[in-house]
Amino acid sequence: MKLDGIATFVMVAESGSLSEAARRLRVSRSVVSERLVELEKALGTSLLQRTTRKVTVTEDGAAFLARAVRIVREVEEAAADVAERRGSLSGPLRISAPVTFGRMHLGPALYPFLAQYPDIQLTLDLNDRRVDAAADGFDAVIRHGPIQDSYLVAWQLATSQRLLVASPTYLARYGTPGSLAELEGHRGLFYSNRGGADWRFVHQGQTRVVHGRSGLVLNNGDMLRDAAIAGLGITLLPMFIVSTAIRSGALMTIDVGVEAEREYIYIAHPDRQNPSAKLRALAAWLKEAFGSPPYWDRDGSEAHAGS
Repeated sequence: MKLDGIATFVMVAESGSLSEAARRLRVSRSVVSERLVELEKALGTSLLQRTTRKVTVTEDGAAFLARAVRIVREVEEAAADVAERRGSLSGPLRISAPVTFGRMHLGPALYPFLAQYPDIQLTLDLNDRRVDAAADGFDAVIRHGPIQDSYLVAWQLATSQRLLVASPTYLARYGTPGSLAELEGHRGLFYSNRGGADWRFVHQGQTRVVHGRSGLVLNNGDMLRDAAIAGLGITLLPMFIVSTAIRSGALMTIDVGVEAEREYIYIAHPDRQNPSAKLRALAAWLKEAFGSPPYWDRDGSEAHAGS
């Protein structure tokens, strides 16, 4: 049983086509077919069902595929480890990150990193849901907020300041709250992935939870910012999302006498997984790129309601 046959089977199963697998592997379609025939002969079973229109995985193929994927990844990672011992960074790296932060800040920081290390094969999955790093096959996850997964080892990349904001139009119409009690009467725009229609603040070392009147619940920070700009209510968002809108005057910050709970941008990997040199290099690169304090927190909160 040859490794190139296993890798070819995985590529065909993932792409659903012998021709597409050949294109990705940069070999001819006949070579792909020969490798599959040799692998099936070695295993004594059919792994794929071929028709003129498509290729599907057989029952035996599905059973073999899960382990075949792990075998291919282990070999890729082993080769990358050898390269790293020689002082170069290469091989696959699989990262998950939030959509808005990924689009606005992670991407611009990643592109020069990848240009400097062209042998790294990065797969970046942008998704606001909380993924299981180990079970979903990620080397690490980039997140915003407090860390909650005990099986993850987190490295802080940057602090994250969050501010209450609303549009000048909304505040002119409904007034500007000056305390937590006044805030409760206002229409709130909430982030659904935090699990509730509330905001959390810290006062004299104690967490204070404020329940606003739910006006809109979303799972995307871009849309929450845009909803606030449209005058639909008050929202609590990190500066990396709203700093530009605050500087332009599209949003005003609201001071209720207490600060929101401090949160962080961090990268985390499973605690049983030894982080690779390329993952450590990526974390150090991002931390330097974001700065301390991060560039999005600098000079972004000068437009205060009532100032």
